[in-house]
Amino acid sequence: MKTLSFLRKISIALFLVLGILSISVVPNLKFSFDFSQFFPEEDPDLTFYNAFVAEFGTDDNFLLVAVENETGVFEKDFLDRFHSFSEESKTFSFVTEQNSLTSLSYPLKTSFGYTALPIIHIADSTQYQKDWNKIQEDELFVNVLIDTKASSLVLALSTKDNLDDTQSKVLLNEVRASLKENNLNDYHILGRAFFYEAIVDMQKSEVLKTTIIASILVFIILLLVYRSLPVVLISVTSIGLSLLLFLGLLAVLGKELNAMAAFYPVLMLIVGTSDVIHLTDSFIRKIQGGKDKYAALLSSLKEVGLTTLLTSVTTAIGFVTLLSSRLVSIREFGINAAMGVMVAYITVICFTGALLISMPKKQLLGQKSVSKKWVAYLLGMNTVTKNNPNTIIMGTVIFTLLCIYGVSRITTNHEFKQTLPNESKIAADFNFFQENYAGFRPLEIAILAKNGYKVTDYSVALEIEKLTHHLSQIKTIGNLQSPNLPYKIIHKANNLNKSDYLRLPDDEATFIKYQKDVNKLARKQLRKFVNSNKDKARINAKLQDVGTDSLKRLYAHIETFANTATDTTKMTVKVTGKSMLLDKNSEYIRKSLLEGLLYGLIIIGIIMVLVFKDFKMFLISLVPNLLPMLFAGSILGFLGIPLEAGLSVVFAIVFGIAVDDTIHFLGKYKLGITQGLSKEEALEKTFTQTGRALVITTIILFFGFMVMLFSIHQPSITIGIIISVTLVAALILDLLLLPVLLRKFT
Repeated sequence: MKTLSFLRKISIALFLVLGILSISVVPNLKFSFDFSQFFPEEDPDLTFYNAFVAEFGTDDNFLLVAVENETGVFEKDFLDRFHSFSEESKTFSFVTEQNSLTSLSYPLKTSFGYTALPIIHIADSTQYQKDWNKIQEDELFVNVLIDTKASSLVLALSTKDNLDDTQSKVLLNEVRASLKENNLNDYHILGRAFFYEAIVDMQKSEVLKTTIIASILVFIILLLVYRSLPVVLISVTSIGLSLLLFLGLLAVLGKELNAMAAFYPVLMLIVGTSDVIHLTDSFIRKIQGGKDKYAALLSSLKEVGLTTLLTSVTTAIGFVTLLSSRLVSIREFGINAAMGVMVAYITVICFTGALLISMPKKQLLGQKSVSKKWVAYLLGMNTVTKNNPNTIIMGTVIFTLLCIYGVSRITTNHEFKQTLPNESKIAADFNFFQENYAGFRPLEIAILAKNGYKVTDYSVALEIEKLTHHLSQIKTIGNLQSPNLPYKIIHKANNLNKSDYLRLPDDEATFIKYQKDVNKLARKQLRKFVNSNKDKARINAKLQDVGTDSLKRLYAHIETFANTATDTTKMTVKVTGKSMLLDKNSEYIRKSLLEGLLYGLIIIGIIMVLVFKDFKMFLISLVPNLLPMLFAGSILGFLGIPLEAGLSVVFAIVFGIAVDDTIHFLGKYKLGITQGLSKEEALEKTFTQTGRALVITTIILFFGFMVMLFSIHQPSITIGIIISVTLVAALILDLLLLPVLLRKFT
């Protein structure tokens, strides 16, 4: 007793100190968002892209600012204000280049050399219609710097590569201040910096929101269950402390939280609640049986401590299966979540146990003991499983077949806009650019010269032109630019700026003559498209967000066309870029998911065989634990929800948590058998003593994940709904199917 009393005081003091330390470091938590987190590692296309970027820079280092004018852009007052904004952008932080129709000009070759013609004669309103007609003839700027209705203009900014959160905010603050100063209030922004700001702000908001809502929910449910405010406060304090310690640990380790961070509070609260309920239920039941608090705690730790440890380990293993993913963000989520599960277990066992024996016995018991209705309902369910085994098995077979059919309908045609916060500024701006301009997704195509040719050779330029002409006919591609563009503009300038001459010259001699002018007048622009050795070039464009599967077909089509319609003895064509790498995710999701879950099953199987010392127990547990994952997949298939990187965590969560109920059920059943009970007696004891805790924890899990309905992040909402429904299905399978399997095979 004295030893336990001493350990109680030490435990409470230690966890309070750790809690205070966590509070001091939590403000240091880092939030980040980078598309590279979703790149498949150890992929040959990623290796190629990294080498390509080293020579040409990234393809997402841009910020687009579209400004609308209700009565059209060709109004002098609006053009003056927009031009002022465009000129001010040259001084913005991290901006390397800016382009707009009010700052660009056409080159024109005269007898005195090249001169510049303004694209828009801002000072002369009589020229506006003529300027607009010329812009439409060229098609260089339509859907790029001006929309087809001439209702908005775009300022296109090139920025330094890989801006971080702080740099993005600095740039965006300068942009917004300049827009406000120039009275340009109807604007839309698109680009890496804007995405970074919006996603990081969403992450911080989501973590705070889910923590508050889930905490209130857990408090209400526990109060309804235990009818004892002290017990509820102990539970909530323990669960809250485990979350605080977990976040403090992430801060100390310097972990950066990504878009999956909103799940951490929910996971910690519901996993911690599950552990608390199993320990508290057992402890109170023993207090009601007449044991003193210390004896009750020791008995409870022996009874549920091992199974709770086992469930925590298996839940952690469920998350560790995500390490098989090639995506950094998913692996990080798996590692962090696994750590969180173990932090919750240690906190509950040590801190909750210490608090329970610190409370007066009277306050622990609440208003009444376990309701007799609970016992009646649970025993009634046991009777159903006893009287209808064949019906349950047949129902399970039908359910399995339906799930398999649903899984077969899963698609991977994910659209980027589905990851944006609902009804947010960034989502509205994204849709604006989708509807009025070329789109957001960058398309990057590498041209590799072969057999001694250079990408600046006339014969290679002709092959590049075949490809770019073909690409220009594809509706989902816009803002197409290639290394040929400077030559085409010079050719046009040498022919009175006529739009018909916006093409390559007809002979090599003229092309070679233009090379001197290009190197003199457009050297900086050419460097964007041709490397220093002139053996590599790039074609870039913007893509509409038409879905992952559709874009993968487009990438394959581009490479097929290049291999069949261009001279492959002179050049090789390869699609690359961040969009292509992101779209490759779907190729790895299914494979890594199956591999990870297989490894998880093997590890959990080994653990269960060692603990239960009965291989049959592992085999019996397989069906009720595999079916929930099939069910989760079938929901995606039947509802037409495309499988993408974020949704892959559904299966790890379902796998890790669903197996908990099975272990608790089998653990109690096995304990009854070892105590000399018959099979039926052991099942009755399992239903009455463990069934209640399983139902309560599932209710909390259900509503805990349903908290994600309050999210503004659509994937989070989808994940929350699927997990909630699936865990209910897992409970039903455990309570109906497990007893049938135990009667038949043990």
